[in-house]
Amino acid sequence: MTGAIQEMIELLARLPGVGRRSATRLVFHLLDASPEYAHRLGTALCQFHNQIERCSECANVSDMNPCPVCSDPHRDPKVICVVENIPDLWAIDAGGTYRGVFHVLHGLLAPLDGVGPDDLNVDLLVHRVEQGDIQEVIVATRPSVEGEATAMLIRQALEEQSVKVTRIASGIPLGSELEYTDSRTLERALQDRKEI
Repeated sequence: MTGAIQEMIELLARLPGVGRRSATRLVFHLLDASPEYAHRLGTALCQFHNQIERCSECANVSDMNPCPVCSDPHRDPKVICVVENIPDLWAIDAGGTYRGVFHVLHGLLAPLDGVGPDDLNVDLLVHRVEQGDIQEVIVATRPSVEGEATAMLIRQALEEQSVKVTRIASGIPLGSELEYTDSRTLERALQDRKEI
């Protein structure tokens, strides 16, 4: 294949989770679709970056600023949940139990990959805590070396503030069997145990 079809396949194959085979299927699906659909899709893609911006309060992405989460009067603005990225925000919010606001770092501390403290939105978080009546900052980064290092960075950045800094618990997923759980997860589950 050459020309426009080949270029479309190559562009779509660069998307996360889309390999060459899936990209080829998508291209032929678009060819079979109505021209109106393809035009709407193309127009939406062209306008996408111009319509989306980062929220000035939490660094979420939205087509409005402040974003719908920060603008929601039913949320508790005194509790901030710090997440690595937007999909993490959506996952926590979809659960429906957390009703505070968020703060998106857009990455984790990873010096070997060239991601340092200045590459994360920690300064914006410190500013929010200094400016508002924040009671708790929940650090909800993944339980990895990078996630733990980021949690420590946040704790250190906020240590002069009169705010409670907590970390989400980690451990054994519901429905799993102990015998198949790795030792580090078991260790963390025992450390994070709570009274019943």
